[in-house]
Amino acid sequence: MQKKLTITIDEEVYNGLHKVIGRRRISQFIANLVRPYVVSSDLDASYRAMAMDEAREAEALEWAEATIGDVADAAQ
Repeated sequence: MQKKLTITIDEEVYNGLHKVIGRRRISQFIANLVRPYVVSSDLDASYRAMAMDEAREAEALEWAEATIGDVADAAQ
């Protein structure tokens, strides 16, 4: 869900955003820039949860084993 936010920035910054980032991309740029500072992400817990999913791990291992032979066929 998206929320609309009104902010005030320096005119030089505003012009730079339009010039460098481009129209219709500024909101996503700012959201990506700010996200690490305001949205906590516990990667360790996420990786532990994924590792505990035995069906997923078995499927991942099967896929890895099936594709390992492709490396030998790759151009050097």
